[in-house]
Amino acid sequence: MGKKKWFCLLLALCVLAGCMSEKRGAESPDPGSAPEEETSMSTAEATAWEEAATTPYGKYPSLITYTLGKMIGENNSNMPEGDTYEDNVYTRYLRETLNIQNEDLFEESEEQYATSVEMAIASKDLPDVMVVEDRETLVELVEKGLVADLTQAFEDCASDRILEMYDSYEVSALDAAMVDGKLMALPEPSFRDGPNLLWLRKDWMDALGLEEPENVEDAVNIIRAFVEKDPGGNGEGNTIGLVCHEDLTGESGYKYEFQLDPVFSSFNAYPRQWVRDAQGEISYGSVQPEAKEALDYLRQLYQDGVMDANFMLRSMSNIAELIISGQCGSFFGPWWAPNNPLMEARQANPEAEWKPYLIPTTEDGKIRYYDQEANYKYVVVSADFEHPEIVVKMASVMFDKMRFEDKSNEDLAEYFQMNVDSTARPISINIDYSDALHRCYEELSAALEGSKRPEELQILERSYYEKCAAYLEDPGSADEEEWAAYMSRIEACALLGEDRLEAVSPIFSGETETMAERWTQLRELEKKAYLQIISGREELDYFDTFAAEWMEQGGAQITEEVRKALYR
Repeated sequence: MGKKKWFCLLLALCVLAGCMSEKRGAESPDPGSAPEEETSMSTAEATAWEEAATTPYGKYPSLITYTLGKMIGENNSNMPEGDTYEDNVYTRYLRETLNIQNEDLFEESEEQYATSVEMAIASKDLPDVMVVEDRETLVELVEKGLVADLTQAFEDCASDRILEMYDSYEVSALDAAMVDGKLMALPEPSFRDGPNLLWLRKDWMDALGLEEPENVEDAVNIIRAFVEKDPGGNGEGNTIGLVCHEDLTGESGYKYEFQLDPVFSSFNAYPRQWVRDAQGEISYGSVQPEAKEALDYLRQLYQDGVMDANFMLRSMSNIAELIISGQCGSFFGPWWAPNNPLMEARQANPEAEWKPYLIPTTEDGKIRYYDQEANYKYVVVSADFEHPEIVVKMASVMFDKMRFEDKSNEDLAEYFQMNVDSTARPISINIDYSDALHRCYEELSAALEGSKRPEELQILERSYYEKCAAYLEDPGSADEEEWAAYMSRIEACALLGEDRLEAVSPIFSGETETMAERWTQLRELEKKAYLQIISGREELDYFDTFAAEWMEQGGAQITEEVRKALYR
């Protein structure tokens, strides 16, 4: 007898014995019912349960309530009044489609979430479903036998498009969630979002008669002119130069607003990344000679007033306020910078015209940058939970059916228009194609140019289209949301489709044994050295002292561990 027939027979026998009624909330059999009717109903129910457990969109016959460790966003994730993390557009859609409902055991912001996860692991009392933020935690959970194997669940319940999304990465994004050949989590892949762009006040450039920048030197000259000639009318000495965060660069391929990765890249320097050095060996980018050259250049910019003199004291919110208030006209930021902070800057001053630029980092005019690591978060299921497949079904519904098939969902469209954060979803991850950003740009451009009907766009794209179309109809009277949608999804993303981009994947982004003990100390040593050199508190040659100390205090051992991890 086949496996599925055995499964149906076993379920039918369980129902006849009354053992399923308590777990699944089914009604107890009526003793007066005819045996034939009882058997028929039991077989039908068993078939329905099997279909739900083995297909992407199969609906459970009875409500499945699962406990959830929930990562939440700021301002209630921008959800409308009345919506909660247990009752919103996403949870209602999942309940209607799959008959599942989350019951949150804890709801924590990203800053506090890891602590709640650690407590759950320590007590060995996990929610049925939760997100963990690194592979090390995933492996720990597997070794302790606390999480379920999702291999069969993924094979049965992942839609074809979900599998296609995972396979669109150079190395399948699923690989990072494999432990001993088994899929132990549902990973969140990081789609390519290109290098940070240089955002400049174009209206200031026009007022000063400045040409658009073609390289780093052009950009520096523009920023210097902003500071010295005060086109914004802030008063002498009050216009701030290039703003940046004290962290200076991203880590493990990640990049954030207000960082200087493009400047370092122009010296072939990649701080906080594991790179191949001049001898071809895997080494830490922050202690390479190229980083010293980049620091020398930044040191000069700081002395010349091109860089913000107080950058070491600025918080992210303080930097954003300088931009919003019109005191600053330059920063490096991602394609989505129009949404934050430039939308507020536009609201404060509708005449402020910001424009993005790609800055070449190689002699032949290419833009080389470190891409993000393949995965960021992992969704795990408790080993004690009866329905581990629900996380795969949720992914299939939210990232395939909801986006691509249900194009008339007005409630979801309204969420997108309101900029409701993705943390409103029960599982706070996103699954998409590696080139999702470019795909969206191509679809929007086709619709705006008239070669594609707006009705053919997926629901998320349609919300962007409506704002972009409204902007193009009358740019002068467009509101800040329409402006932000067009500048991010069209102007900025058009730059990210250029052939000049050269993405480099991180060599290593995990954690070694010595890293766990020494990395915080070494990171502080590095940060202090970089800031002291740029600010002039230490001479440039202090870099050599720092590099030697970094190696002595654990860096050499970590480097060997990283090499062994990659070469084994």
